[in-house]
Amino acid sequence: MGDIVIIGVIVLLVLLAVPSSIKHFKGQGGCCGGGSTVKEHKKLDAPKLGEKEIRIEGMHCDHCKTSVERAVNKIDGAVCKVNLKKKVAKVSYSKEIPDEVLRQAVEEAGFQVVEIVS
Repeated sequence: MGDIVIIGVIVLLVLLAVPSSIKHFKGQGGCCGGGSTVKEHKKLDAPKLGEKEIRIEGMHCDHCKTSVERAVNKIDGAVCKVNLKKKVAKVSYSKEIPDEVLRQAVEEAGFQVVEIVS
């Protein structure tokens, strides 16, 4: 009898967890302690010199996306827009920014840089 109760509780927990897991893997959930999706739109103060694309692993949700955008946007002369589905951050810049500075900002935010393409 005790085994049936334990199995019943486990099945109930799994059923409750599945919808949240599906949202998480679609990038709709608030993983990483998220939930706040306050949008900040930074603009370049000077003319755009160029654009770089950063391929990133480890982003799962809007909170992850916002974390990367905020980290890169802290860099003077850089504006970042992340495409979560493609796992790519497009960085426009108004002054030269070394790839290592971009890599460090993304990695300090907790994500892995796969490649930076100019």
